[in-house]
Amino acid sequence: MKKTILLLSIVVLASCAETTDKKLTAQEIIDKAIAVSGGELHSTRKVSFVFRDKKYVSEVMDGKKILKRITYADSLRITDVKTHNDFQRFFNDSLITISDSIANRYANSVNSVHYFARLPFGLNDDAVKKELLGEIAINDILYYKLKVTFDQNNGGEDFDDIYLYWFNKSTFKPDFLAYEFHVDGGGIRFRQAYNERYVEGIRFVDYNNLKPKEKSVSIFEMDSLFQSGGLELLSKIELDSIKVSSY
Repeated sequence: MKKTILLLSIVVLASCAETTDKKLTAQEIIDKAIAVSGGELHSTRKVSFVFRDKKYVSEVMDGKKILKRITYADSLRITDVKTHNDFQRFFNDSLITISDSIANRYANSVNSVHYFARLPFGLNDDAVKKELLGEIAINDILYYKLKVTFDQNNGGEDFDDIYLYWFNKSTFKPDFLAYEFHVDGGGIRFRQAYNERYVEGIRFVDYNNLKPKEKSVSIFEMDSLFQSGGLELLSKIELDSIKVSSY
């Protein structure tokens, strides 16, 4: 009887060790990050916030995601509306005609602000490709370091941009991110999340937006540069007047 109990104990302990030591995939890490950040509430709630004196609204209508940016100039209300493959600009309630090049620039600007505000929710979009690079410590806290790129199909004009995310191993929240972009001369940015708050179950953060002090650096060095003082503050990304409501 004692031998049986001993054998069962060994099996249970081995099973527990195997579960504890199980390596998570990039997809599993992102799924957990999305779950602790609001999950499907992002697609079932209307969200609005103010960023740099402009109001941003995201909502879903008839199964389609609609992103808006509303700007007020004296008595004029300018509303930019981006859907999957379309962009429209309204002066008050009147649709105006703009060139394709300007429409693309406005659409990318609107999408970019919404994208960062909704993170990590967008990391499960169809065009996203994920790769776990390993684990690293930042300020004595362990993180999963993930690389995110995009398929050319459905990846937008900036499909060749590279993103890195650092997910806290304990909370699965993305405390840091970096990205390498190629428009307007290109560059690399590193963002440090702060001022975390939950509004109706959805996580929002602000960011310290930093850039490298030296130009000839790799995006994969950004975590070490952050810790060694090799980055400088460029701006702050702060969201105000956040509102989350049901349809």
